[in-house]
Amino acid sequence: MSPYSYTVNCSILLTHLPLLERPHAVRDAGFNAVEFWWPFDSAVPGDREVDEFVRAVSDAGVTLSHLNFVAGNLAAGDRGLLSDPRRASEFRDNVDVVVGIGEQLGASGFNALYGNRIDGVAPAIQDELATENLVLAAEAAARIGACVLLEPVSGFPAYPLKLARDAARVIDRVGAPNIGLLADLYHLAANGEDIPSAIARFNAHIRHVQIADAPGRGAPGTGELPLTDYLSQICETGYDGYVSLEYVSSSADPFAWLPRDGFAG
Repeated sequence: MSPYSYTVNCSILLTHLPLLERPHAVRDAGFNAVEFWWPFDSAVPGDREVDEFVRAVSDAGVTLSHLNFVAGNLAAGDRGLLSDPRRASEFRDNVDVVVGIGEQLGASGFNALYGNRIDGVAPAIQDELATENLVLAAEAAARIGACVLLEPVSGFPAYPLKLARDAARVIDRVGAPNIGLLADLYHLAANGEDIPSAIARFNAHIRHVQIADAPGRGAPGTGELPLTDYLSQICETGYDGYVSLEYVSSSADPFAWLPRDGFAG
């Protein structure tokens, strides 16, 4: 049996189903937890939208392990609002909504994408704002015993957190005890990270793990990454949190790669 439990990212998997039907499909596949990117079109959705989302997860009988803060228009290239002076109020208005949903559904972590560098705005100004917003988010998350996550991301040159050390510098700068590293092994590999070295150096910062193979961001076994080795190393450091399945799959059974006997859902 795996020493960790899986959570399924319902924003990238099972996309042939309407979003609110995906938690039930995850449960039917044998898993106990789901996570989502921000699932609404606005930073502060109406009560009805929130209630429908909460009910879909609750009725499926799964835990919402993690949820992203609002991150802008991902399809258009946005990668977070944390450091964007033009949208600071939008992020801050979103914080209590996110934490409120998390409190109802048992979330243990919230991913705050840092935001791209903005032409004409000094990086130092963006970093100062990001620090302020992370303090605010961490204080809100602490009220329910949850943490805030920082994620290195690939594919977007303007996004400043690319390697584990980039996120660790921000975490150390902010200094809140409930801010940690989201180690997405696909993104780290795509950015050229020496993953075993990063795990050894920054294991104390790791608060959540996501996996996909590379190249291609497909299911484990479709690429070249020794994901089992990486996960074993992470667990040997004492990590006992979720491992998120956050990969692209058009297969009729996107979980066919996973041994079904005795796995920890």
